[in-house]
Amino acid sequence: MRDEHYGTDEAGQAEISALDIADWRLRTFALYETVRRIAADDPAEAHSLWRHERDRMFGTHPASALTPEAKEQFSGLKTADYDPVYRFYVPLTPEGAGREMTAETTTDGVIRFIRLGTFDLPELGQLGVWKLHGYGGGIFVPFRDATAGQPGGTYGAGRYLLDTIKGAFHGVHGSGPGAEFVLDFNFAYNPSCAYNDAWACPLPGPSNRLAVEIPVGELY
Repeated sequence: MRDEHYGTDEAGQAEISALDIADWRLRTFALYETVRRIAADDPAEAHSLWRHERDRMFGTHPASALTPEAKEQFSGLKTADYDPVYRFYVPLTPEGAGREMTAETTTDGVIRFIRLGTFDLPELGQLGVWKLHGYGGGIFVPFRDATAGQPGGTYGAGRYLLDTIKGAFHGVHGSGPGAEFVLDFNFAYNPSCAYNDAWACPLPGPSNRLAVEIPVGELY
């Protein structure tokens, strides 16, 4: 598995071992667990840790999406400073639940997603919430906003907000229908294909595009 949660590249399998990929994922899960704990009291401090650890992993880990050449020049990911305005607590509504979305990849063919519902974000718009129909399952929320592809903005194809297969989850308050998900755009990050076209990454469909600017999180 070479991308955020699937996609293989036979030429790259000899370069990145299964053990290295497993270690990357375990470190990522551990990072988000720590981030959630710290963010309960101080989201900005949690964000600082997240930035520092991701820079270290991208620059040194053998399973980093960066090529060896890119690592030699690497001085850190371009990430905006923390802004509490972009942290939300929202319920998952049933709007759109059951719909399907497909993503065609050059490595794993057509991948199916099933919509779990919708996040309705005040003054920002709505985002579809998806589950991968097959490997891993989990909650997946990609998005594209008005900064995408703009000078000094974000990756043109979009970013990821939540991807529980990779451990990228900000937390939830309560349980059942009244539960509120923590959505913090300051932790939005680029898919691996933003740095290396050997990865095949699912990208935001029409229901995951926001007309407003989200100038926080990882830039490009």
